[in-house]
Amino acid sequence: MYQAPDILMMAYKQPVMQGQLALLDEKERHIPGSVQYTIKRYNKHPQWNLDDLGMLVYHCKKDDPSQNYLELRFCIAGNVYCRKNSVECNACKVNETPGCSERVDTVDVLSFRFLAVHLSQFGKPRKPESTLSQDVLDFRHPSSFSKILSLCGRTRLVLEALLNHSYTDSMENIFINAQSQMLLLYSLECMVGEKDVEGFQCKFLANEADREKIIRAREVLLQHIGEPLTIKELSRKVAINECYLKKGFKEMFGTTIFDFYQSQRMEHARYLLYEKGLSVTEVSIMLGYSSISHFSTAFKKHTGLKPCELLLH
Repeated sequence: MYQAPDILMMAYKQPVMQGQLALLDEKERHIPGSVQYTIKRYNKHPQWNLDDLGMLVYHCKKDDPSQNYLELRFCIAGNVYCRKNSVECNACKVNETPGCSERVDTVDVLSFRFLAVHLSQFGKPRKPESTLSQDVLDFRHPSSFSKILSLCGRTRLVLEALLNHSYTDSMENIFINAQSQMLLLYSLECMVGEKDVEGFQCKFLANEADREKIIRAREVLLQHIGEPLTIKELSRKVAINECYLKKGFKEMFGTTIFDFYQSQRMEHARYLLYEKGLSVTEVSIMLGYSSISHFSTAFKKHTGLKPCELLLH
């Protein structure tokens, strides 16, 4: 099965550890005969620097068309969430929301999945010079892929409306269905005139066996947090060409192998220091560093703090 890159990880430019995410609100629903959507709102850490991103995921299985779908994913920061949104708080009543203690900055991750049976209503007879967007809607493009989308002003307005509306029950379904159709329109507009996905998809990633090897490479890295591996060693372990491994890893996970591995090591170091109470020396040895100073330099580059400073917080 085709596995698209994690949009939150791509926006953050490094892997996001589960412990870093404080979920404020979550909605997951399937509107009958229409879109299946998920909206997750997380508390944004003050030091996080994220890019707003959109992604179109095209999933096509020629041997099982019932599994075909088109998915839109978005990750945006800079919105706010009121923890008393179920009942209007006193600050909101007097229009003092900017200073409301119940409002927090958010990172919002939204996904909208359209099944082939739903998209078929928009199909038209194929023309000799059909666009990529038309082939995608009709599920005639031969291989699965993902495409990064630029977020225009219209898309941002729709996303903000989806996060801040006050509709409930059936009215909410109608509203979200209408807004998701607009997102689909704006996303497909980005593809008008394009003939293929070669410009944004590594060709070899159409091979499911190679994608599985790259996913396996990520698992191997996580299993060797304290035993640094070279890319040559990693490529041998998963039996894939070094160049393919580097390009494919960046395409699938939105980060380089080195940056992923280093950030995982430093997040594990933070856990060992802060949660487990181990000493800087112990952690440095566990992660395979030749000296405490090398470990401290790497830790500060990742977290902005020296290991000893973290222990004082």
